[in-house]
Amino acid sequence: MIATRLSELGIILPQASTPAAKYANAVIVNGLMYVSGKGPDTVERGKLGEDFTTEQGYDFARNAGVEVLAVVQDVLGSLDRVKRVIKVQGFINASASYQEHHKVLNGFSDLMMDVFGEKGVHARSVFGAVSVRDNLPLIVDSIFQVEE
Repeated sequence: MIATRLSELGIILPQASTPAAKYANAVIVNGLMYVSGKGPDTVERGKLGEDFTTEQGYDFARNAGVEVLAVVQDVLGSLDRVKRVIKVQGFINASASYQEHHKVLNGFSDLMMDVFGEKGVHARSVFGAVSVRDNLPLIVDSIFQVEE
């Protein structure tokens, strides 16, 4: 059970965040769950390469992953209904010269693999962004295969 795995990892899921505008936290179509972009649950704001290190970015990405898991659990009722993490896309709020976007997004990817094992291995893309919503250090959106 995924709840047991979360407990072993010392992860307590927060209540799912609410959308900041007129959109859904997640939409399920044909067994695929599209989760809207989520950032870390943090008060820190700024850019990687200026305000934050890659290591801090890794932690932000892992935290954003916890936010995503909270949404998935809220919508599905149980993370045990996740069949596979399919795709992850990260948007890193970074300075123009920053080059370690992939290392930042590893925080999210590592969490998915820690929680779901082989089912957590996914395709992914990562992009540097000139700016993101609320000057968050990053935003991650994701796609899961789920039991309907």
